[in-house]
Amino acid sequence: MVAAGPALFELSGVGFSAGGREILKGLDLTLEAGRIVGVIGPNGSGKSTLVKLLARQEAPSAGRIRFLGREIGAGSARGFARRLAYLPQFMPPAEGMNVEEFVALGRFPWHGTFGRFTGQDRAKVEEAIEQTDLRPFRSRLVDSLSGGERQRVWLAMLLAQDARCLVLDEPTSALDISHQAEMLELVRDLARARDLSVVVILHDINMAARICDRLIALGGGQVVADGPPGAIMNPQTLERIYGIGMGIFTHPLSGAPVGYVR
Repeated sequence: MVAAGPALFELSGVGFSAGGREILKGLDLTLEAGRIVGVIGPNGSGKSTLVKLLARQEAPSAGRIRFLGREIGAGSARGFARRLAYLPQFMPPAEGMNVEEFVALGRFPWHGTFGRFTGQDRAKVEEAIEQTDLRPFRSRLVDSLSGGERQRVWLAMLLAQDARCLVLDEPTSALDISHQAEMLELVRDLARARDLSVVVILHDINMAARICDRLIALGGGQVVADGPPGAIMNPQTLERIYGIGMGIFTHPLSGAPVGYVR
């Protein structure tokens, strides 16, 4: 369901350069709230740079970005974190912290460094642990968990943050295929249940088509395709995105289109 009100993001002529190289070039995009948007494309196409701009981890070199109707750089970092939660591609270790303690870090934007941890904070942590099926692990050290379990802990921390928008940079990059599917289905189900907006970078085009409402494909720092999965999942568009010949077949159980390299 698309939420009423201002667009989630509005990008006008957005560019980004670093080290003398132009990484993003004049992007004009509007992302609606209440949807799961997948960012796809080959390595080096600018995907991670785009989501870092959306998460206010970097500032554009050109153009402007509006988030929920306001300039993205306006307001405090804590205020922004109450509205948007960001999962980076590479996550630092959680040395010495158990799952419950780590998930509780998501409440920092609400109480700050010296604020009191309230009953509402505890309730949000409990809800996040419950919704990610982490109750059996709550006293375990985060760094003792498997890759898939750690990813769920990070997702729980983002949920405890209680932001309405999640920006995820390759959340399945270190997982095997079964845990990839489990993680992305959990993201999809939680987004629907909590009416969240999600922007997620994915490398697996079939996984992206399975969970996303919209796919934005980048190539050479520009948008090369944009639309619902049904409009992207065809041989001509996939070849334009990835530069290789691809075919499509219909999954015999789900009826969904599945891409493969010819």
